[in-house]
Amino acid sequence: MARRRQSVTIKHVAADAGVSLQTVSRVINNEANVRPEMKERVQASIDKLGYVPSIAAQRMSGSRSYLILALNDRERTIADWRAREGSDWIDQMLLGGMLKCAEYGYRLIFELVDTRSDHVERELKGAIAALQPDGVILTPPHGENKLITGLLDKHKIPYVKIGARQNGGLSITMGDDKLARMATEYLIGKGHKRVGFIAGSREYVISQWRKEGWLETMQEHGLDTDGLCERGDFSFDSGVEAARALLERRNRPTAIIAGNDQMAMATNRVAHEMGLKVPGDLSIVSFDNTPVVRFVQPPLTAIDQPIAETVSRAVELLITAQRGEELPPMPVVVEGSLVERESVAAPPRSA
Repeated sequence: MARRRQSVTIKHVAADAGVSLQTVSRVINNEANVRPEMKERVQASIDKLGYVPSIAAQRMSGSRSYLILALNDRERTIADWRAREGSDWIDQMLLGGMLKCAEYGYRLIFELVDTRSDHVERELKGAIAALQPDGVILTPPHGENKLITGLLDKHKIPYVKIGARQNGGLSITMGDDKLARMATEYLIGKGHKRVGFIAGSREYVISQWRKEGWLETMQEHGLDTDGLCERGDFSFDSGVEAARALLERRNRPTAIIAGNDQMAMATNRVAHEMGLKVPGDLSIVSFDNTPVVRFVQPPLTAIDQPIAETVSRAVELLITAQRGEELPPMPVVVEGSLVERESVAAPPRSA
């Protein structure tokens, strides 16, 4: 029976290169205080032995854990997973975060936390004690939770708030107000004067930013907004109620911007149930651009949220902060784009 091959450790690399464990660790972590010839010697041993660095080996060079902790909303995430409705927020988040972490020799750890729970502080303390992360990524609405940010401040753990108000710390947005402006300008450019808006949950500051972008653009063009805004909670059912409220009005909108894809698809269904043609009688623009919007009829024009790029930038900000290097002005903005499909056309001639 063949002997199982012994796994290669940092001790094997150090012995082969004739250097200390700390020197190997400094090379693994790409630190500046290693002579080029020493780095070449250690790297040659790594390549020869086929060594894959572990987090434990990386930690030997100092107090860093080489772990980035990303927090996402438990309730909404589990609801999306169970519904299997095509949301890819988590997929894109992991794509951007894991790939960028890998570039720097870090690992991304993903945790679900209920920001509305009284237990959030206890849960986060447990995660911090177990993982000792070098930084934390707070996705909406965690960046608005003072229990969470206060605890991280107390432990002196740097964090990046995505889609939250800039009240200190590192912050990054996807330019939600500008993206709402983009969608509104696009519809106005098609000739629409009555552009409705379905806002998302008040719990998320991005909902207000999106509403403000729509409202300000309409006002700048001298267009009336009375009776043209309804609010949902990002769920499909809430979108049905909001869309019906807008479309049953005597002077209904000829176009609707929905605060996320689920509410946009709900608007599309309500329009069809009412005998309205999309886009002939009603044009629809969505936010998020998750995969499912390509497969409804008609495929929906949508604002694409650059989630992977945003989380990737969040990782870079945390590592930059950890290294004590100069940070860019806050908030960092990673803007999305508008993806044109078949749900938008000029308004009816009678409108």
